[in-house]
Amino acid sequence: MKVFTSSRRAFVIVLAFIVGSVNLNAQDESSVSFDAGADLVSNYIFRGVKFGTGPAVQPYVEFSAGNFSIGSWGSFGVTDNEAAEADFYLSYGFDFGLSLGLTDYYYPGTPFSDFSTASGSHGFEINAGYEISGFSIGANYMLNEAPGAGTAGGDMYFELGYGFESVSLFVGGGDGWHTSDGEFALCNIGLTVSKEIEITEKFSLPLSGSMIFNPDSDQYYVVVGVSF
Repeated sequence: MKVFTSSRRAFVIVLAFIVGSVNLNAQDESSVSFDAGADLVSNYIFRGVKFGTGPAVQPYVEFSAGNFSIGSWGSFGVTDNEAAEADFYLSYGFDFGLSLGLTDYYYPGTPFSDFSTASGSHGFEINAGYEISGFSIGANYMLNEAPGAGTAGGDMYFELGYGFESVSLFVGGGDGWHTSDGEFALCNIGLTVSKEIEITEKFSLPLSGSMIFNPDSDQYYVVVGVSF
């Protein structure tokens, strides 16, 4: 069974770069924190692609220190037992708007310890983003071949966005597992609206709604979610 040594090497390089960028001075140490929460969404739509057949619970657990974050995020179908995802991620955000990160996509039901190119369960993706004055741009590149994670390696995804006070617009395109034929195409166009529902004077419930159109698959979705 051949193991993807080149992808592991790239993983270690990116990890070392991000961790090496963290300077835990006195100010950073005061901002060290642990966080946990969850979203309940009507459907799980990721980069214009629908996963599962119904509502999903999406929990996360995160440790942060200064501009550095590491954590795990998942999505588990309420009525669809096959729609499960449990990712790991780490990221570092620079003060001038640039962020760099690495995501490990893993889908429960596949062997967690399988890192082979023949049936590997982990897809490692480099993430880069930049935000300034409401504008955002993101670029993502899948490092390895992992059939169990649905990637042949080299998959790319790019997204442009602009955020207002409570509305954000986005347009994204990619290739590989993002599109029906693997060729680059627009696959994620839409907007997200956010608001706070006041429950009591001291407690409010974050609510979001998204309209999403995928030109590649010719599909349109409306999704609503609440955060806890």
